Amino acid sequence: ARIRFLATAVAIAALAGCKSSGELVVNQGVGITALRTACPAVGIPDYTGDVTLFRGAGRNAEDIDVIAAMTNMRSQCDDTGERVYSQATFDVMARRSDTRGARTVELPYFSAVMRGGSSVVSKRLGTVRISFADGQERAQAVATAGAYIDRSEATLPPDIVRQINRKRRAGDEDAAIDPLTLPEVRAALARANFELLVGFQLSEAQLAYNATR
Repeated sequence: ARIRFLATAVAIAALAGCKSSGELVVNQGVGITALRTACPAVGIPDYTGDVTLFRGAGRNAEDIDVIAAMTNMRSQCDDTGERVYSQATFDVMARRSDTRGARTVELPYFSAVMRGGSSVVSKRLGTVRISFADGQERAQAVATAGAYIDRSEATLPPDIVRQINRKRRAGDEDAAIDPLTLPEVRAALARANFELLVGFQLSEAQLAYNATR
């Protein structure tokens, strides 16, 4: 699934809240240096940032009970220790169709740490509670998700860093080779690339609804 990222794993600036200067990496071999940190990118996988609850078995507009969406995602990261801690904070905006009576809706959400774009390192579930007052159509709440990552696993090996940052002069045998295209470098970058993904914990039916509407 595609992911909407707040920050890329290799970004021009460190993630908000990261306290160290990061590792300099040559980006795509065009003479641009980017700042790489041990902080994970934070994002929402496509089709998981909103959820629709229905009344009964119908799936038409008149059957909608509650609609909720994640918004205003922001992140903080402390990468000063051996265990990097990243926390995502987000708002959940909800709207209900029937405004009669006070009501609290509980919506489950997940936070997952991905490594290399495909391997799930950890996954946690949380619940955000939306409280509607009598007669209130819209309500919101704030929720958080956090994860720890070992700095050693999110740091490029010294030999890979040297290979990426080594100055190449015209006439060198490998002068025209982009170091980021080398298999060993690409593999090392993938292993050190972590992402903190957050979204609603949806059923298969809810996910299919989001993907096809």
